[in-house]
Amino acid sequence: MDKRDYYEVLEVDRNVDKNTLKKAFRKLAQQYHPDVNKTSEAEARFKEINEAYQVLNDDQRRAVYDRYGHAGLQGNGGFGADMGGFGDLGSIFEEFFSGFAGGSTSSRRNAPRRGADLRADIKISFEEAAFGTDYMLEVPRMEPCDLCDGSGAEPGSTPVRCSTCSGTGEVQRRQQSPLFGMVVTSTTCPTCGGAGEIISSPCSKCKGQKRLRKTRKLNVKIPAGVDDGTRIKLAGEGEAGQNGGPPGGLYVIVSVEPHPVFVRDEFDLRMEVPISFTQAALGATLRVPLLDGDEDELEIPAGTQTGKVFRKRGLGIPRLQRSGRGDMLVTVRVVTPTKLTPEQEALLRQLSKSFDESVAAPQKGLFDRIFGT
Repeated sequence: MDKRDYYEVLEVDRNVDKNTLKKAFRKLAQQYHPDVNKTSEAEARFKEINEAYQVLNDDQRRAVYDRYGHAGLQGNGGFGADMGGFGDLGSIFEEFFSGFAGGSTSSRRNAPRRGADLRADIKISFEEAAFGTDYMLEVPRMEPCDLCDGSGAEPGSTPVRCSTCSGTGEVQRRQQSPLFGMVVTSTTCPTCGGAGEIISSPCSKCKGQKRLRKTRKLNVKIPAGVDDGTRIKLAGEGEAGQNGGPPGGLYVIVSVEPHPVFVRDEFDLRMEVPISFTQAALGATLRVPLLDGDEDELEIPAGTQTGKVFRKRGLGIPRLQRSGRGDMLVTVRVVTPTKLTPEQEALLRQLSKSFDESVAAPQKGLFDRIFGT
C-alpha cells in the first residue's frame, strides 16, 4: 500500500513551522499511543505518526521529502537510506511524556546518536559527467576531538557518572492522572545537562564538547554516465556521532554544465549539423565532432531532406554502472543562403528553369528603377 503524505498524516500544512509541527505530533501521539489507545489500528497509526514527525522535524530530510516525496527517502543511494529505524515507537514520544500507566522509561538522552547527514553540491562539465572524473571536495564537519579522543575530558582525567541522574541524563517525576493513570515525565538532568556524566577537567581543545569542526578534503569518484541531479552517497563521511554513535553520511548532488554542441537524451547524444541545399541534393561526406574530442565521418546521401536523423551507434554516453554506451543522433538542417553572387543567382535561375519552377523576378538596380531600363 502506498504511504500517505507526511503532512496529511500529521494534519498540518506544508508550510508548517517546527513549533506547530511539534504540537500536532504531541496531540496525535497522545491519541494513538498503544498504551492508551487499545484499538487494533492504534499501533500502526502511531508508527505512521512517528515516522512522519522524524522526517518533517529534520530540516534536511524535510527538504528532500518536499522535493522528491517518499521516493527520495528510499535506498539505492537515496537520502533516506540511513534515516534510522522507525521501529522504536517510543524514541521521540519519550521526549514529551516518557511513559503511560506506570510503563518503564528507557533512558535515551545520553544514548549513542548517529551523526547528521551532510549535503554538498558540485558542478562538473558535460564531458566529466559522461566519462567520469575525480572531484576534490572540501567538507566542513564535526569530528571527534583528536586530543581527548571524543571523551570531552582533558588527557589524564576521566568523566564521572552523574550522581543526580545515575548516568541516565534524565530526572523523572511520577504523578497520577485521571485520564492516563500513573504518568511518568522525564526532564533533562539539571546537573549534567543530559550528558549522564560530569567532566571536572574539560578538554582544553574542545572545551568538553567532545567534537570539533574541521574541514576535510575528500576525493569523490564520479562514475561515468552520471546526469544532472544525480545523488552520490558517501557513507560515514557526515557529521561525527554523539555518545559513541556512528557518523552520518555525505550526499553529493551533481550539477552538470550544458554543452555547446551536444544535448543529452538519457544515454543518447543529440546534435544538429547544418548542410547546404546542394549537399542535401547531391550528397556529401562530412566530418562531425565526437564528445571525446575526436571526429567521425557522416555520409549524407543524395536527396536528404532537412530534419533527417542519422544514428551513430555506440558514440553516446556510457551507461551508468552498466556496460556499453548510448548512440549519437545527428539531425541535419538544410540552410538556405542569404547572399548570392550574380553568377550563383544566374545558375540557380537556370536550375529553376530546368525544373519548370516559378521564381521571383530578379530585382532591378537603382539606375534601372529610375530610367525604366
